[in-house]
Amino acid sequence: MEATVAKTGTEGKTWGGGNRPLNASYGKMMMWFFIVSDALTFSGFIASYGFSRFKFIDAWPIADEVFTHVPFLHGVPAPMYYVAFMTLVLIFSSVTMVLAVDAGHKMQKNKVVWYMFFTIIGGAIFVGSQAWEWATFIKGDYGAVETKGGKILQFLDTNGERVAIADFAEFMPQARENHLEKNGIWYEAEPETRTNYSYEEVKAGFLANDNLLIRTQYLDENGEHIVLNRQESIAKLENDGKLVVEGANLKHNEYGHPLFADFFFFITGFHGFHVFSGVVINIIIFFNVIIGTYERRGSYEMVEKVGLYWHFVDLVWVFVFTFFYLV
Repeated sequence: MEATVAKTGTEGKTWGGGNRPLNASYGKMMMWFFIVSDALTFSGFIASYGFSRFKFIDAWPIADEVFTHVPFLHGVPAPMYYVAFMTLVLIFSSVTMVLAVDAGHKMQKNKVVWYMFFTIIGGAIFVGSQAWEWATFIKGDYGAVETKGGKILQFLDTNGERVAIADFAEFMPQARENHLEKNGIWYEAEPETRTNYSYEEVKAGFLANDNLLIRTQYLDENGEHIVLNRQESIAKLENDGKLVVEGANLKHNEYGHPLFADFFFFITGFHGFHVFSGVVINIIIFFNVIIGTYERRGSYEMVEKVGLYWHFVDLVWVFVFTFFYLV
């Protein structure tokens, strides 16, 4: 029996793509395969973040209250300004990459060099800014107390303004002894979070200042943090307080739910690694352009392939920025 073969386009042929499917070279096709697989990976991360956020929506930190720092403007509240600046820089670098690819199609070496240079500068600024943001997030700003149940208690004055524990904690020389590594097991028994102030120092300072209140990590129906009155604040701190938390790490988070910090480090760190890798690759391509490698080949396709990766990295950040910082 003769098999029936579906015919597409040319009589008797089942495949008309030859060795260039979709009219793309092997290298570009492999880059697209990588981009699609990487996009699925990022999609899984963002979906996991969304699930966790809405599961703990009543205790999730508000991004506008966390990312308020701008370099060289200490103490000036500027919610999301610097994150917006980072985003604009990365988008601008994507524009210069488009111009570099276009110049490569026209075999304009000098323009490719300059546009690649601007792309590298933009990527470097973004990576440096993200490193600074990480350092600021880890260091913290106000500090908080963690309860026995792992919840966060933050401090306000009677005007509703945040108060740093450094502003009211009482220094108690005998409240905490610094353990040294030479003390062996005694050193290992030191609490896992080493802060500038002990819980006893914070509690003593809080009790001595009648204008201080406690704000819990939970949100009310209006999306605002629940603030306890003075009596409730004292009872909560004395009966449920456990340890002082300054900044954030993978276990403790002064801003709220620990999962927020976990996702922040993982998602932004994974994306930052992609940007850093892209900067390194762009530098390699940049020097190859300078020495005329692609001019001799008669094609700047390598610039186009790395451009596809760079645009993907930029697009992923748009989604990370939207779902992690804005929504």
